[in-house]
Amino acid sequence: MHRCVRASWFLELMLGSQLRTHLKTCCISGWRITVNKHPVKSKLTLDLIFYQKNQFNIQPQVCFSNFAGSTTSLRKYLKYSVSLNRLRTQMDVQLLLPPPSVRGMTELNREAFQKAITVPVVILDPEHTRHVLKKVKRYLLKLNNLKPVQNIEGPPEMKRILLNPLLVTDTNEIVNSFTAGEARVEMQEIVLNYDNWKAEDILRAVLPENQEAGQSYSIIGHILHLNLRDYVLPYKNLIGQVLLEKIQNISLVVNKTNNIDSTYRNFQMEVLAGSGETEVTVKENGCTFTLDFAKVYWNPRLSTEHERIAKRLNFGDVLYDIMSGIGPFAIPVGRKKCSVFANDLNPHSYKYLEKNCASNKVTDRVKCFNLDGNEFIKTVVKEDLLKRWRDPQFCGAIHITMNLPALAVEFLPSFIGLLKDVEDLPSEVNLPLVHVYMFTPDTEDSTAIAKVAEQFGLLADLDQKKTASEDNKEELEKGFGNTIDSLRQNVKEVFHVRQVAPNKAMMRVSFRLSKEILLGSVEGKNEPPCKKLKVEES
Repeated sequence: MHRCVRASWFLELMLGSQLRTHLKTCCISGWRITVNKHPVKSKLTLDLIFYQKNQFNIQPQVCFSNFAGSTTSLRKYLKYSVSLNRLRTQMDVQLLLPPPSVRGMTELNREAFQKAITVPVVILDPEHTRHVLKKVKRYLLKLNNLKPVQNIEGPPEMKRILLNPLLVTDTNEIVNSFTAGEARVEMQEIVLNYDNWKAEDILRAVLPENQEAGQSYSIIGHILHLNLRDYVLPYKNLIGQVLLEKIQNISLVVNKTNNIDSTYRNFQMEVLAGSGETEVTVKENGCTFTLDFAKVYWNPRLSTEHERIAKRLNFGDVLYDIMSGIGPFAIPVGRKKCSVFANDLNPHSYKYLEKNCASNKVTDRVKCFNLDGNEFIKTVVKEDLLKRWRDPQFCGAIHITMNLPALAVEFLPSFIGLLKDVEDLPSEVNLPLVHVYMFTPDTEDSTAIAKVAEQFGLLADLDQKKTASEDNKEELEKGFGNTIDSLRQNVKEVFHVRQVAPNKAMMRVSFRLSKEILLGSVEGKNEPPCKKLKVEES
């Protein structure tokens, strides 16, 4: 809830005991709070301005009784329908955040972040530090580059402990916990600055309200990668500078300037801050990968999915990785002593794939190729698949990964009739399990399955069956033995990998590649072409 409080000392009214001694009565009338400051009898009015629906549920004409003394807790006199802690949190949310005056800053001005606040401070002799610190540890003011325990220049030599004003509701409770002469509590002013806040606090204060841009990023080695939206591009240099200074172990901040190229899976980027080369070394799932981030595709957010697939394969299994990139699937699987055939069209990816196989010592189990995906399927996959099927000693599982979400499903027609010209196929074979990735507008299973079915021409078949008359429906069913229903039976899993954008989900469909497809019993997408994509209601 957004609101404005017209009185800087209202915070101290809610927090400190010093002002409490000056209070005589406090009355709420509607949304107007009137406070009488006793010594001078002056009346000060505080207005609470609500920009959204009020959630306090404060009843009008709620009064506070006279305070019995300075040690009386304010809590017992509150007649609100919400707790004091919740009220204080809502009212004082800005206290320990950067000043609102920095909103809209496009060039970083560190001096503009200076802000003076009043906090409770424990003053004590150095010899009592250990005992006092135990009593106030949970109240310490913890901010970046701010030591809560500080020396006070003397003589005499003293120390002060800074307390968090949002946690201290009654300083008298703290004072009463000390032994006589051990320490005292007073309110002191301190100055916060740019160094005291984290990157997310700085960016949240500067960027347009209710926008999280600049706070979502990926770190690849020493490179911090952003994908900024258009509305924050005027702030891009400030965002880059703040992240460079606040995030540890990075020396280069870059921003993607165009969509990922579907052919080579790379993109153009601009340097926002810092300097250095774009070749990095990263670790994932127990493997080390070297890559040039400007020339190949790498996304650390996919590490869990890489691990998830790798765990499905066991010793003696086979993996055909059709769009392998630099090897996030192939190399972990190779380390499990599986046979891997890894391919990528991008020559830079192929170069680093070979390099990473060598550094992870899997060159004897991972064979690398630099081919188009369709060619790889029709040559390497076909040849080795027949070899496995004809080997009576082979009993492992066969997996095929197709991780090119923008285009991967368009390579599926290459499997149609892949083995139709092969004679003497074994009657009992271990059919491959295909893991194909795609982008969909939602996370419904039926949407993802429909994209796969479309490539095999099954949606066209289904449409014709739906529009067929009763007289020829039986004939059509014989001609179209494989419909989307038969594909559903072979689907083992539909998995939502991650949400790329509000209407863009990355999905995986894992399905068993049937003999009917491999032998060409389905027509495919090209003959005849599919009608407009339709999605069945699940």
